[in-house]
Amino acid sequence: MLPSWRQGAARERLLDFLRTVTTEGGEGYVPPEERIAVFDNDGTLWSEQPMYVQLAFAIERARGLVDERPELAAHPAVAAAIGPDGEARMRNLGMEGLLELVGLTHAGMSTDAFTDLAHAWIRSACHPTLRRPYTSLLYTPMRELLDLLRANGFRTYIVSAGGSAFMRVISEELYGIPPEQVIGSNIRTRYALQNGRPVILREAGLEVLNDGPSKPLLIERVIGRPPIAAFGNSDGDREMLAWTTSFPGARLGLLLHHDDAEREVAYDRHSAFGRLDRALDEASGHGWTVVSMRDDWAQVFPELEATAAAKACP
Repeated sequence: MLPSWRQGAARERLLDFLRTVTTEGGEGYVPPEERIAVFDNDGTLWSEQPMYVQLAFAIERARGLVDERPELAAHPAVAAAIGPDGEARMRNLGMEGLLELVGLTHAGMSTDAFTDLAHAWIRSACHPTLRRPYTSLLYTPMRELLDLLRANGFRTYIVSAGGSAFMRVISEELYGIPPEQVIGSNIRTRYALQNGRPVILREAGLEVLNDGPSKPLLIERVIGRPPIAAFGNSDGDREMLAWTTSFPGARLGLLLHHDDAEREVAYDRHSAFGRLDRALDEASGHGWTVVSMRDDWAQVFPELEATAAAKACP
């Protein structure tokens, strides 16, 4: 079990928790219908540095659209994205600015058309520094954990500040999580008829930002049961972990600490993306397990043949 996890306290904590909640007759037994685990996405299930994957998608889309619709360049989010050092300027706008950019650059598009566009992009785009497809940036140890939880009767959900529609494009293939178990941020949409056919159209406005204290609220609204396990990597996941582990009985909170500069990126308290500061300080008091990417993971990303990587990302 968990072959990409090194022997140590983090791995043992995960396995002990699983044994506790699945052993019938045991003091900590949890019936299958209550076995719910929630996962952040960016920085928890796949890489988020040097920028969120969805931001890379939105910036490329913005640059292409400005040629067709020059008036878009006047909007602050678009101007930041297409200007010099667009990635760095977008960092200052945060996740809310990213989602505003996504809304602006995809307004008037049906949800089906957006899905097709995002799917085509993610199939061909490459990480700027790792030189491998974005679809190969999932963390192998986390995929193993997802599979192990499901094998033990858990339902696994993504609960992330990322856009729901974008994450649903990759969630099932990469993580085995179906679209209906993705809870993310959303831009406004409306029902309309196009050529007599009912469609859902995307609009240029943010409906909900699923970050920080919004995560427990949306979990309650969408799932209707509190999770018994929560996994994150940043201060944006703090309230989700705190709420999950506040209930009596066996509970598990896990924070992934990005401390591996050799195999990925080392960052925490001062990062523009995935800042881990307050949650790191509070982990011990809450009983959360802090996983060291450097020390606890024998492998970070899936194996990828050098020839395949070179062909996909020359």
